[in-house]
Amino acid sequence: MTGAQLHSRYNPQSEAARYVNSLNLKDGIECFILIEPGLGYMIPVLREKFKESKILALHIEKQTESAAQADYSLADCESFNIQKFLETHITQDSERIKIIEWRPSLNHYGKAYAKILSEAVQFIKRADAGKRTAAAFGRRWVKNFFKNLNNINTSLLYRQSSIPVIVTGSGPSLEKALPIIKDTQETCLIIAASSSFLALRAAGIKADIVIAADGGNWALKHLYPFCRSAGSILAVNLCAALPSQTALIPHLLINDGSFWQSVVLRDLSLPSVIIGQKGTVTAAAVELALILSSANIYLAGMDLAVIDIRTHARPYSFDTLFFNNSNRVMPFYSQCYTRSSLINQGGSLDIYASWFKSQKTQWPQRIFSIGENSIFEEDLYMRDVLLNHSKQDKNNYFKPEDRRGESDNFRKRGVSALLSAIKDSKYSKNIKQELSSLLFPGENKMTEHDLENAVKQLAGNNFYE
Repeated sequence: MTGAQLHSRYNPQSEAARYVNSLNLKDGIECFILIEPGLGYMIPVLREKFKESKILALHIEKQTESAAQADYSLADCESFNIQKFLETHITQDSERIKIIEWRPSLNHYGKAYAKILSEAVQFIKRADAGKRTAAAFGRRWVKNFFKNLNNINTSLLYRQSSIPVIVTGSGPSLEKALPIIKDTQETCLIIAASSSFLALRAAGIKADIVIAADGGNWALKHLYPFCRSAGSILAVNLCAALPSQTALIPHLLINDGSFWQSVVLRDLSLPSVIIGQKGTVTAAAVELALILSSANIYLAGMDLAVIDIRTHARPYSFDTLFFNNSNRVMPFYSQCYTRSSLINQGGSLDIYASWFKSQKTQWPQRIFSIGENSIFEEDLYMRDVLLNHSKQDKNNYFKPEDRRGESDNFRKRGVSALLSAIKDSKYSKNIKQELSSLLFPGENKMTEHDLENAVKQLAGNNFYE
C-alpha cells in the first residue's frame, strides 16, 4: 500500500480534517475504532477534537510508516484476532464507541476491508448486548456475589491435564450426541452448562463439572436438579444466582478479571480461574475447557439457534412451566412456538453465533463438534478418535481446600476489602468505573460515598452492625 492510493496527493492533512468535520461527531465518545485509516491522517484531527478519547486502528496490511500513531493498532488484520484485540483494549464499562471508516480503503481492499468492518460491527453489537445486560442485572450481580461468598465451604485448586474434554450446551442437537457422550463418559472430562444438566442426567450421564453464570433467578430452575445429585463440581462466577444448597458442593471459582472481583478473592485467598465475561455460558465453558486441559475438546449442543420450534434439548428445566400452564386454548406446542418466535426476534442468538463463528478460528486446532449445527461441522474421524480414548482417573486433577472455618466471615471480609480498595489510589479509578456501571448505569460522577453505601446495602444490613 502507498499513501498516494488512499490519500490526497497534495494535502492529505486537510482532506482528513474535512472528512472528520463532515461526520458531525458528538462530544463524549470514549473510543474510536478506525477501519484501515491508511497512513493515519485522521488521527491528529481526532486527538485535537477528542483529547480524552482512546483511538484504535485496524489495518489490513502491516504499516511501514504513519502520519500519527493510534493508542493501539492491529496490523495485518485477520478476522480471528480482531475480537480479541478489541476485547483487550475496550473496557466493559465503555458507553460510547464509534466506528470510523476511511472509505478510499474500501475501493482499494474490497472484501478484506468489508470483512474487518463486519468484525468491528459484530463486536459493537455484542458489547451493546453486554451493557444492556449489565444495566439490568448489575446490582443483582453484586448482591449475588457477596451472598454467595458465605456458601463456599470447599474451594478447588486445579492442574492442567491432558484428558479429553466434552463441553455440552443445551441446544437441540445435544440429543443426538447423548449416546456418544454416554459411551465416552469414563474417558473424558464432561463440562456441562447448567441448562444441559437435566438432559445429561436423563440419559444416564454424570457431568464432572457444571458451570453456572446466569444472575437471573430463573437460572435456579437448572441448578435445583444438580444440587440433588452428588459427585460433581460447580464452576461458577459468584455473580450467578445460586441456591443455598450449593454450599455442599465443591466450588471452582471463575473470576471475570474485573478489579473489584479480583481484590475480594485475593483478600480471601480464594483461588479462581480468570475467564472474561462472554455473554453466554457456553463460551465460558469452552474457555474453561481450554484452561483445564491440553487435549482435544469436543462440543455438543452448541446450536445457538432454534431448530423448528425447539429451543433446547429435552428434558429441559423450563418445560414443566409450559406443561403446567397448558390448557385447551394454549397447548404445550403453541407455547413452544411462541417462545421460539420471541427468541428468534430478540436477535441475541445471532449475535453470539456470529461471535462463535469468528472465535473458532482463533481457538487451537483441537476443538471439534459432536453432531453438526449452524456453527460447527462434525468431524467424523475425530468422533472415532473420541470413541477410542482409554479410561481416565479424573480424581487427580482437582485439589479441595476446606474453608468451612472461614466461610461465615467471607462476606464481611470481602466487603471490607472492597471498601478499602475504593480508597486505595492503586485501584480506586478502575474499581469506581466498574462499580458505577454496575450499580448506577447511565449516571455520571457517582461519589465514593454513593458507591460505599450501595455496596453495604447490597451486601446485607448486618455488615456494619
